[in-house]
Amino acid sequence: MNNTFTTGAIEIGRSKRARQAFALDDIAIVPTRRTRGPEEVSLAWKIDAQTFEFPLIAAPMDSIMSPATAISVGKLGGLGVLNLEGLWTRYDDPQPLLDEIVAITDPTAATRRMQELYAADIQPELIAQRLSEIRDAGVPVAGSLSPQNTQRFAQAVEKAVPDFFVIRGTTVSAEHVSSEQEPLDLKEFIFSLDVPVIVGGCATYQGALHLMRTGAAGVLVGFGGGASHTTKDVLGIAVPMASAIADVAEARRDYLDESGGRYVHLIADGSVGRSGDIAKAIACGADAVMVGSPLAKAAEAPGQGFHWGAEAWHETLPRGERVRFDTVGSLEEILLGPSRVPDGTMNLVGALRRAMATTGYTEVKEFQKVEVVLG
Repeated sequence: MNNTFTTGAIEIGRSKRARQAFALDDIAIVPTRRTRGPEEVSLAWKIDAQTFEFPLIAAPMDSIMSPATAISVGKLGGLGVLNLEGLWTRYDDPQPLLDEIVAITDPTAATRRMQELYAADIQPELIAQRLSEIRDAGVPVAGSLSPQNTQRFAQAVEKAVPDFFVIRGTTVSAEHVSSEQEPLDLKEFIFSLDVPVIVGGCATYQGALHLMRTGAAGVLVGFGGGASHTTKDVLGIAVPMASAIADVAEARRDYLDESGGRYVHLIADGSVGRSGDIAKAIACGADAVMVGSPLAKAAEAPGQGFHWGAEAWHETLPRGERVRFDTVGSLEEILLGPSRVPDGTMNLVGALRRAMATTGYTEVKEFQKVEVVLG
């Protein structure tokens, strides 16, 4: 079995070897001999029974996704994922609490207050209520739980009949071992669930292959919350995204052969802050991209310019922080334009369309074959 982290290794000392890996910032897309008009490009993305107008997913983070913003993303043609462990499923009216988090000026005090607020119990009836609210708006429904809470609240999620169930953590394993709690058997769980599951993160060939064998419809590549997490500082764990996506893309190809044709979608999740990162993630092999920080800059974002993920309020070991961004426009402008800034933070969909047109590709799947270079 191939594991690409054992190839191309270099010595970092007499007793340790490591492979050099590359971030999205380290690569660039190479133009081809052919160009096309942007109108010739289709960004349509289909996963399971759902087809979306563009391959962007709004990350399940309280600072960007409320039921209202998830509905807005859906109406614009994408998929918004609601965090089912967030304030929206712990409190009947979380808006005053979001306002309180935003108003705290001291970062340490903000972390402590978030730990207190997120310690409230998750309410199964609120899970059903929030997902039903999105369903009633006529858009695709998706909710996210961590692996630790998946079994406990899966029934409440399934009763709400979402289109997708996302199991999202810093690193999700198909072979978790614990002497303190019954581990989630992903393969058995996914088989028994009548909802397509997207699961991750993962960052290696072997880890992704194991997740694909569970029956997941898609795997998340990366650690999520790139702008707001401090996992590398706290745990020392990180894999640069360009290499991670390329490795998992090879696992997808090998699993396609192994399974006799079952295709598992690869969703880049983390370190995607600008439109150029989205294009490069797909060029490395992603089918879609989960975006967080770009949407925190929307006027409608619940975080009002602040951005944080689940890592920021962990009860014993926070691995994230509350980050401040300037608001640049509406949610629609950030996704579909028009852009009024030249830095790749607006019109994310238009930029991807332009990148594909400039390199001569008309389908997202084909764009995965585009040449990239270092530098």
